[in-house]
Amino acid sequence: MKVLFDTNVILDVMLDRKPHSNVSAQLFSKVESGDITGYISATTVTTIHYLAKKAVGAIKAELEIDKLFTLFEIAPVNRAVLEEAAKSNITDFEDAVIHEAARHVGVDAIVSRNVKDFKRAILPVYTPNELSKIL
Repeated sequence: MKVLFDTNVILDVMLDRKPHSNVSAQLFSKVESGDITGYISATTVTTIHYLAKKAVGAIKAELEIDKLFTLFEIAPVNRAVLEEAAKSNITDFEDAVIHEAARHVGVDAIVSRNVKDFKRAILPVYTPNELSKIL
């Protein structure tokens, strides 16, 4: 199964945001073991870098980004993705971009804690708890 991880799920693990981090970390383990193929959007990388640099400094931010590159495939954000997101029925543009990036790389689902933001998504969108039960 190919799954795109929304930025909030990545941050839950990186920042150990309880109670969400436990099940999200279990999903990371599924990616690490090869049980699922994990993707993140290119925009997630920029957001994580920005937040990590502010929180822990540039050197540690780079280390966190390197960890993401080791674990996840990157769903590119290019003109086609942005144009589709702009035409999307998903009202939040950031979520629309993530959805369209996921579609363009052919994932089976998106995992997010903000499922309500993806109510008009074409792809299935699961909470970490829901995806964990499916797997």
